[in-house]
Formats: sequence, structure tokens, C-alpha cells
Amino acid sequence: MSSFGAELRDLFSFEHRHRRLLRRLALVLVLTAVVDACGTVAIYFFERHAFGTQVRTLGDSLFFVTVQLLTVSSQLRNPLTTGGRVIDVILEIWAVIVVAGSAGAMAAFFQDAPER
Repeated sequence: MSSFGAELRDLFSFEHRHRRLLRRLALVLVLTAVVDACGTVAIYFFERHAFGTQVRTLGDSLFFVTVQLLTVSSQLRNPLTTGGRVIDVILEIWAVIVVAGSAGAMAAFFQDAPER
């Protein structure tokens, strides 16, 4: 078989390490969705009645929390209540852990790659 054919075969074959990486990334995605939902409810609960807040609806809260998890920043004002600030810090810590953990999973995936 030509080297191009062998490369294509390798590209479309799944090994144990591929399945392990996909399981890890799927777990992170599901857990992040749970953190997003819980954070949305918590931020809404703490911030909706705070004086000067920009989080007035559940949709505002979902937007704020999701953006915090994706980019660790938002165009909305930071939480004004103590509870909201604690939740915000937890969201930012989660985001950093997910990025670092995902990078580690990718590094482990490539480190386990078979040599040619």
C-alpha cells in the first residue's frame, strides 16, 4: 500500500486512545453544561433584584454565565452581590480548569501516539 493510502487509513481509524480522548472531552462538555445551568440559576437568584444590576432575566443570567465560561469576560457589568461574585469566581476557576485539563488531555493523546 502506498504511504498516502496508509496515511488515509490511519487518519480514519479509531484506536483506544481516540475513544479515550473523545470520552474525556464529552465528559468535560456535559459537566460544563451542568455548571452553566447551575451558575445561571445561582446568578439569577443573587443578582436579579440588586440595585444597578444588568442581570434582570433568566436569559441575561444565561448569557452572562455562558460568556464567563467561554471567555472569562462579559460585556455585562460584574455581579454586584457577594453571592454573585462568589459564583463568578467559581465560574472563572472552572473555565481555567477546563482549558488546562483539555490541553492536558490533548497532550496525553499525542504523547500516546504510535511512532512510525
